Amino acid sequence: MQKQNKSAAVGARDGFTSSFGVLAATLGSAVGLGNIWKFPYLTGTNGGAGFLVVYLLATLLVGLPVMIAEIMLGRKAKANAYTTMKTLGPARQPWWLIAVMGVLSAFLIMAFYSEVAAWVFAYVFKALGSSLLSSDPKVTSAVFGQLISDPMQSLMWQWVVLASMGCILLLGVSKGIEAATKRLMPLLFVLLLIVGIRSLMLPGAMQGVRFLFEPDFSKITAAVVLTAVGLSFFKLSVGMGTMMTYGSYFRDDQNIPVTAFRVMCADLFVSLLAGIAIFPAVFAFGFKPAAGPSLLFITIPAVFHNMPFGHVFMVVFFVLTAVASMGAMLSLLEVPIALLNERFKLSRPLATWTTMGLLALVGSTCALSNSSLSGFKLFGMTMFDLFDFMTSNVMLPVGGIGLCLFTGWVWGFGRFKAELSNQGALENGGVLKALFWVARIVSPLLILVVLLKGLKLF
Repeated sequence: MQKQNKSAAVGARDGFTSSFGVLAATLGSAVGLGNIWKFPYLTGTNGGAGFLVVYLLATLLVGLPVMIAEIMLGRKAKANAYTTMKTLGPARQPWWLIAVMGVLSAFLIMAFYSEVAAWVFAYVFKALGSSLLSSDPKVTSAVFGQLISDPMQSLMWQWVVLASMGCILLLGVSKGIEAATKRLMPLLFVLLLIVGIRSLMLPGAMQGVRFLFEPDFSKITAAVVLTAVGLSFFKLSVGMGTMMTYGSYFRDDQNIPVTAFRVMCADLFVSLLAGIAIFPAVFAFGFKPAAGPSLLFITIPAVFHNMPFGHVFMVVFFVLTAVASMGAMLSLLEVPIALLNERFKLSRPLATWTTMGLLALVGSTCALSNSSLSGFKLFGMTMFDLFDFMTSNVMLPVGGIGLCLFTGWVWGFGRFKAELSNQGALENGGVLKALFWVARIVSPLLILVVLLKGLKLF
């Protein structure tokens, strides 16, 4: 009777309805501000093309294997992250703690990520006006400083972001997440292409292209390698329960390794398009590519001001940045919503608005980190920096190592092969052997190094 009820519950679950929907939603989770904001500034501060080569290798050895493992486990259990690990793990062994850490990571990431997205949403409207129309980075820096230091603006835009995401998630998986990402992802590519083509037409643009595509391996240091590994982990949304949750909505005939590889390639392509949109323009007007995190909000407006029709392209750029942030936020929010809906039996609307309410409360500490709560610090960090540090440097790596150990040493190759070959329907045995070995040995060792470095233990 219990099995029958369980089967009925599984059959009633919403899910993705098409292969393109699966690809769009999974890509939407991977593509985010990490592509438009984090990837360009890390590439700029770590030497350009050489960093790109290391990042690509890190993605193949860390990001991709963990992503495939997460999706596989989620599809097998057809449940939220916690129930997945509780169901698939051996009895009386606490592998479910991996899922608990993933859910908590997704929530804490959204607490500060929603504030970064809030800045982007605000900049769409600022770009439409005249406040960003200056070629002087000091002026654009003052505009950004005024935004983040104003508690009412910070909170208002964060709430706008959360309410917008909540309205989409209320519609469910197929009519909400899938329908939204099937429209957002093509729009993102089109807007990036428009800005990228315009950037390449600028005088002196080829210097930026060479910076992005001609590697100088003398600039690669141990710190650069570790940064690339950490970025590959963060950008593909692994270790935070998102891919496990999305995997639970995959169809049984979906080719998981091929889908994950396509997502990785598309994610890399978006990052390159962002680099093409940004670096040629930065070099063309004499700005520094190593501007750091301020590159998006301070340097880019000044760069676009110098372009013919720069005002129009600045609006387009921040619209595409907002679009990029939405897909990632939908996947992060779905992790706690699915848990509340399935594990705690809250209705979908109640689970959605409960999550939004809790994030509005906890996220407000991040929104106010540059204003009212700027003097409040734990371990020498504001709440924004603390949540970022804890998730990026501790929780995601620990969760990733746990997933690798579970897949490689507990789940085993037999079940790994059965699931990823769709019970023998796919002829991919050789690829799965290599993938299993990487996930079992190489990925956890590399993630462990990143974890130790993040904790400043060496």
